[in-house]
Amino acid sequence: MLRLKNINTYYGKVHALKNVSLHLGEGEIVTLIGANGAGKTTILNTISGVTPAASGELIFEKDAIATLGVDRIVKLGISQVPEGRQVFKPLSVEDNLELGAYLRYRGREGKEAIRQDRDQVYALFPRLKERRKQQAGTMSGGEQQMLAIGRALMAKPRMLLLDEPSMGLAPLVVQEIFRVLETLRRERGTTILLVEQNAKAALRLADRGYVLETGKVILEGPASELMENADVKRAYLGKDKKEIWER
Repeated sequence: MLRLKNINTYYGKVHALKNVSLHLGEGEIVTLIGANGAGKTTILNTISGVTPAASGELIFEKDAIATLGVDRIVKLGISQVPEGRQVFKPLSVEDNLELGAYLRYRGREGKEAIRQDRDQVYALFPRLKERRKQQAGTMSGGEQQMLAIGRALMAKPRMLLLDEPSMGLAPLVVQEIFRVLETLRRERGTTILLVEQNAKAALRLADRGYVLETGKVILEGPASELMENADVKRAYLGKDKKEIWER
């Protein structure tokens, strides 16, 4: 469904991604693992057009998207949930969701279809329905994360890019969000590319994973194999956390 081949991305003179190649099959959940600065967020931003690639191939289904603008990529069916949630804090929950469907309104899609999708978001996250008239900035971090995911879903994506969805959230909220991600894959066939600081949780959810280091893919494979890889354990959990990993 998505293929990156020899992608190079720069921030000014900084070579952030170095010949990165990876792929996602339709309906897969794939996770990216690596230390801060390894290039995980840059991969998501490159796919979504926020930080365009300098070279290499980026194919979504049959479309070459490396040179497309963000709006064109969203129209093709790719939505990103950014790190830090980035909801529109002065606006209500409902208005944030409506903004997620902005391109659909511009395309003159029927309001009833958009309303039905909003109701599906409320079914996934009942707390959002309870707070639909509340200003987004007054909600908890977990509720804002739910809203950020819901806003991305309002674009009706076939592929969802998520950047650190568990950051700063309580364990019970994280469990709920990961449950929703599995539901999206199982019931809607949504393909998911996940960047997640909690490597254990990410690998438990994912089908496959890629390990990045300084802008390069250094390891890839089924999530179950990466879970048992000694180098992955040592690099991303540390000796003092080995017991937690194995619980």
